[in-house]
Amino acid sequence: MTREGPAVLTGAMPMNMNHPAHRDLSRAAGAALPETAPPPPIVTDAPTTGASATPVERAEAGERWISKLLRGGAVCSGGLFLASLALEALPASEGVHVAIDVLRKGAASALLVTPVVRLVVAGTTLGIRGEWKYALYAAGVLGLLALAVGAGIHA
Repeated sequence: MTREGPAVLTGAMPMNMNHPAHRDLSRAAGAALPETAPPPPIVTDAPTTGASATPVERAEAGERWISKLLRGGAVCSGGLFLASLALEALPASEGVHVAIDVLRKGAASALLVTPVVRLVVAGTTLGIRGEWKYALYAAGVLGLLALAVGAGIHA
């Protein structure tokens, strides 16, 4: 059997050849070791949400989603309100008044919808983590909110 060149591995993990176990393997194979420093560890702040994630990591990932949703809702609402304030500087006309009214109603709606979305995300993440009791509480609160909104619309 002849070899035409070095084998190329795709998707292989790099090995730290300065690690004692790897150094012994490469010496046994007759390879020369480069004297380089080991690569720095890879550090990311992205949450691990795969099957290998611990319950604590999954909980932290859910809390990050909730904080991003709350922050995004507040920023969206504040931006809409600031835009309506900026329109106050324009000359008075019916179109400007309609735009101001729409922006302010949008800002108020964003403030009202943000906690509801937070409740949906919290209930979902609790269900994923297997905390069914609290997931049912979240579903119950959402049901009561839906009932109250439905009753308010028909009144």
